[in-house]
Amino acid sequence: MSARLTVQDVMKVASLARLRLSEDELKSFTPQLARVLSYVELLDELDVSDVAPMAHAVEQQNVLRDDVARPSLTRAEALQNAPKTDGRFFLVPPVLTDAMESG
Repeated sequence: MSARLTVQDVMKVASLARLRLSEDELKSFTPQLARVLSYVELLDELDVSDVAPMAHAVEQQNVLRDDVARPSLTRAEALQNAPKTDGRFFLVPPVLTDAMESG
């Protein structure tokens, strides 16, 4: 590795990841993370100038069915299992409070 990984570096990464690490964990994870970074640094030695960027390591194909128009539910079918309706719409408890009206 070009620069030595410090406990402070691991503390910074842990903070960014919102992790609380004990002193023992910091002492344990620092050399482990340094080894991981050293291994990843080996990738810099590869010539990838002729490799096209890709989103996946293996070629993906669409596994979804074709998007074909078909009849949808009637209003009555859509509302039949709703806890509350007015016959036309779903009725739900209010989400916004009076504070929003006065603001």
